[in-house]
Parts: sequence; structure tokens; C-alpha cells
Amino acid sequence: MRILLFGKDGQLGRELQNSISSIAELVALNKNDSDLTDHDQIVHHIQQNKPSLILNAAAFTAVDQAETEPYAARLVNGIAPGIIANEAKKIGAHFIHFSTDYVFDGRKTGAYTEQDSPNPINMYGKSKLVGEQSIQDVGGSYLIFRTSWLYDRGSNSFVGKVLHWARNQPIMKIVYDQSGSPTWSRTLAELTAKVLTNGGEDFNHYLRQRRGIYHLAGKGQVSRYDWALAIMANDPKSEEQVVESVIPVRSKEFKTAARRPPNSALNCALFERVFGLEIPEWSTTLKMAMSATV
Repeated sequence: MRILLFGKDGQLGRELQNSISSIAELVALNKNDSDLTDHDQIVHHIQQNKPSLILNAAAFTAVDQAETEPYAARLVNGIAPGIIANEAKKIGAHFIHFSTDYVFDGRKTGAYTEQDSPNPINMYGKSKLVGEQSIQDVGGSYLIFRTSWLYDRGSNSFVGKVLHWARNQPIMKIVYDQSGSPTWSRTLAELTAKVLTNGGEDFNHYLRQRRGIYHLAGKGQVSRYDWALAIMANDPKSEEQVVESVIPVRSKEFKTAARRPPNSALNCALFERVFGLEIPEWSTTLKMAMSATV
């Protein structure tokens, strides 16, 4: 089986390479190899490689930047997935696409299920929803995995930022009125790989029978404030922290171009039931992430 991966250099793409390369022939592309704003390149790579499965881990993820560059966000997040889906259908390939909790408006109290209606409140979420709808319009054999608060230990993720702040600031202010389901990129990649191996020799039928949208994130729900405290508590180099006080504040104290949903936690029970896989608690995977070799 040959798998084509878009977005190999992102935090999820890097983990997917580690998880997938041992179970299939993997062709992994980054932005320089295939710019998703150039749709002719997308078609070329799919036709050239003729994969059995396509993974799209590429996205325009700069949430605030999407407010000022909505067209670019729509090209990558909205239109490109539809083109990939169309080409996948032409050659009979499966397609796994990764979407976001930001397709929801955040007004629900509990965790969102797949039956809840999307209503994004920022351009990033709107562009990702267009991508979901484009894939569904094409049809074919597809899985859309919505995830929440994806992180690794890198400096650009929330975990990396909290560790940096804790080492450099005596006082930290963290919002308490946003909640979600923190998802370690390695866990997401490993669960995706298990979906593929679960099909066994009947891989094609297995995936086609399970076509649809699934929530796949860390189990449970936590505020950004409490998540930050957990990150600091599990810091393997806690002796380097200089922070003396972590103050909970409201989101309105931080002026950002894009609004964030106050609650974007995801209920992943459908994924667990359909694929027979157990998703670990977000707190468990955080401890694993903090102690893992980067």
C-alpha cells in the first residue's frame, strides 16, 4: 500500500511519518513540494503517485492571520481538501482529512458530538468547515477527524509557550473562560495508524464502511488555565521555572484578531465505538508528552 501525505513538516505531519512509515510505503510532501494554494500541483502529485490512501495534515493554522488573509485560508483549508477528495475518488483511493474543533461556536456547555451543528465564529473555522463540506460533496471513501487543541513540545504550541513563559516571567496570565480537549499530536498520529491497521486484509471495505466525520481528541475537557497549571506541574525541568503567580483572566483581556469559541471540547465516543479504539485522557497523554523524547 502506498500512502501520500500532505503537510509532512507540521507537528501532526511529523508524527504521522513516524507512525505510518512502518506499515506502508509513504510519500511525504511539505509546502515546498506541493503548495496547497496551487491546485495543479495537488492534482499532479496524486496522479503521479497513485496512492491507495491520502492523508491531509496540511492546513492554514494561523487563526488570527486568517482574519486578514481569508482568501489564502480558504484556498488551503476549504478548496484544496475538495480537490484532493475529487482526485482520490477518481483513482479509488481513500482520504483521511484532519479538521478542527473551531467549526463550533462554543456556546454549548458540554463536549460537542458529531450530531451538533457547526457554526464557526472566525475565518479559520469557516475555512475548515468549507473543507469538510467540500469533501462530503465529492463523496468517495473519506474519513474526517476533527481534533482539538493540538500540541507538541515545540515552541509554537501552547505547551511550548507555557514552558517558555514559566521560565521567563514571574507572573503569568492565562484565560480561564476557554475550554477544550488537549490533543498530543503523537496520540492523534498513533490512533490514525491503528485505524489503518485495524482493517487488516479487508482494509478497503473496512474504511469504506466507516466513511464520515469523527471527533478524535484527548478525552475530557479542561480550561486553558488549568491546562497551563498541569503543563507546569509535569515540566521535566521544573527547577528552571521562575514564575511565582499564575493569574486566571477572561479572554477579553487579550485582544486578538479572531474570536475563540469559549468551549470547543469534543466528545469522541463515536470514534471509540466505531473503530474499537480507546482514547486516553488528556491528562494522561500530557504526562507522556512531557516525559517523551522530543
